[in-house]
Amino acid sequence: HRPELRAWAMYDWANSAFITTIAAVLLPIFYSDVIASDLPEHLRTAYWAYTAGIALFIVAIISPFLGVMSDLLGSKKSFVASFMMLGVTGSAGLYFVGQGDWLWASGLFILGNIGFAAGNVFYEAMLPDVAKPEELDRVSTSGYAIGYIGGGLLLALNLAWVQLPSTFGFRDTVQAVQASFLSVAFWWLFFSLPLFLKISERERRKSSPKYSLGRLFIQSFLRLKQTFLDIKSQRQVFLFLLAFWIYSDGIGTIIKMATIYGREVGISQGQLIGAMLLVQFLGIPFTFAFGALAGKMGAKSALMMSLAIYALICVYGFFMETAFDFWCLAAGVAMVQGGCQGLSRSIFTGLIPVERSAEFFGFYSVSSKFAGVFGPLLFGFISQMFGQSRVSILFLVAFFVVGLLLLSRLRLSR
Repeated sequence: HRPELRAWAMYDWANSAFITTIAAVLLPIFYSDVIASDLPEHLRTAYWAYTAGIALFIVAIISPFLGVMSDLLGSKKSFVASFMMLGVTGSAGLYFVGQGDWLWASGLFILGNIGFAAGNVFYEAMLPDVAKPEELDRVSTSGYAIGYIGGGLLLALNLAWVQLPSTFGFRDTVQAVQASFLSVAFWWLFFSLPLFLKISERERRKSSPKYSLGRLFIQSFLRLKQTFLDIKSQRQVFLFLLAFWIYSDGIGTIIKMATIYGREVGISQGQLIGAMLLVQFLGIPFTFAFGALAGKMGAKSALMMSLAIYALICVYGFFMETAFDFWCLAAGVAMVQGGCQGLSRSIFTGLIPVERSAEFFGFYSVSSKFAGVFGPLLFGFISQMFGQSRVSILFLVAFFVVGLLLLSRLRLSR
């Protein structure tokens, strides 16, 4: 209902295209069918899992330092812009990959994912700058819902390109997929503009110009140490981060591994893309609904309900055989994904000091990114060990069960 809220949410619209078209749908399938087609099927899945894990590990290392630097400089928008351009560059570079270029494709995806994930540290830290305390749940979940719309619209267009390449002037499906990667770069760049034009950050600290690059690094390290001690002393913040660290690993692994796992099971490219498109558009009303549900039953209870559904999704995924099964799983994910992520963000925002939001969101990010390394790597290791990926899906149940147990001990003030 205010211009700055809409401008903030539009960045979710802009960068969600990277997650939908590249990370979750087209690149995993293209990686399996074309880029790494010379490798055995289970190794294609394993190598993609390792790629996702390495990308998250790099982000996990740099995120907390970047968060502290942003707070010291008062320059969240500058950091968002820098990492947005890194992600745009990685996305555009995927236009040039083809058969046998799996190492090159992995490197470009890692570059793009660093831009996406590190940029989100500062984007999410801007939430207290634009939303009032009583608006946090609604604004946060609305951002994810608008992200579903943006990512879904571009994915729908990309699906049309891939299914009917000649109709849109492409030589074949391969060229259509490559053009889809390029479209993500332009989409991300263009729809990020409202964030930079409409939002004003909190006033910069007067001492910020005195910091040299070396001194910024030292100050970042010292404040990180203090932040860690502060988090340890704030039991509810630490408990929530621990729970988030675990269950977000399961969510991230599902997002990154769903389509390449479905391809290994034998589900066609068209069915996989169609089901993921369903997630985007079915997720819109459910994400808004979770924001309203949090107002009725409390954010914690709504979040715990979403994790219980995720655990059931993993069990069903173990038995998946047909395209219909994959569509059912996609519908289940659409029900809870946006609400779970949006409520996690708003609960954390309500627990932390506003003036150190980027610093604490650096830890929020690193909590998920370090954990996010473990999930895909475990998925790839189990897949490689058993020669197929079905058992890997079942292991993900543990992430949601442990997350639920930890959240049950969380106490939130009104």
